[in-house]
Amino acid sequence: MSWMVALPAIDGREYVYRVHAPCDALLADLFWAAFHCRDDGPHPRAFDRFDAALIWRAARTQQI
Repeated sequence: MSWMVALPAIDGREYVYRVHAPCDALLADLFWAAFHCRDDGPHPRAFDRFDAALIWRAARTQQI
């Protein structure tokens, strides 16, 4: 299952990360997985505030 996690960044933008985790994953685990994704990319450092993150399940897309 895929989850989307939006994290606000220092530059005022919001960066959204896709996290692959089971449907019963803890929200805190999803947050930390997304927070550590930004270490590998060129984006500005995200705020490490759990309460500022938006987390939702990614919609399934159909293959055509």
